[in-house]
Amino acid sequence: MEQFTKEQKLTFLRNTVRNIPDFPIPGIQFKDVTPLFNTKESLSILTDVLLEEYKGKGITKVVGIESRGFIMGPIMALELGAGFVPIRKPGKLPAEVYEEEYAKEYGVDKIQIHKDSLSEDDVVLIHDDLLATGGTMFAAYNLVKRMGVKNIYVNFIIELEELKGRTLFPEDVDIKALIQFSI
Repeated sequence: MEQFTKEQKLTFLRNTVRNIPDFPIPGIQFKDVTPLFNTKESLSILTDVLLEEYKGKGITKVVGIESRGFIMGPIMALELGAGFVPIRKPGKLPAEVYEEEYAKEYGVDKIQIHKDSLSEDDVVLIHDDLLATGGTMFAAYNLVKRMGVKNIYVNFIIELEELKGRTLFPEDVDIKALIQFSI
């Protein structure tokens, strides 16, 4: 793994992502990240490249968004020596929560985080697998900000650039996506 350049690793990851035409509806080209988790080699390369930007940043918590943010989030937290905090759909977290509403293509959805899971002194990395329109991640970002956290990083495995999800965020938010795809 170390003998490969970052560009070679990214090319490998890009070529490992599976394209599923017409899923979940006709006309959509679904980018399936699950093959990235199928082998020790691809999972190791993915972990290495995801963490490269954040080593030495003092990350204290990795926040993962349900559900695919729960796959790499805990691995990243462990490797960074940080805790892991889940953001979930309503009714899934048992203690007191903060809730954020966000617009979807056909209506409104909500996500929640435990009120006692973060403090203003935390340095937080919010992770999800895909940046499309940005609604879910922006809601997660707003939840973390509401908890008083000032140092927030945002990262994804894949970004669908044409959907311009980044434009929801203030310009000073550090957003990284490993692989860009066209829709």
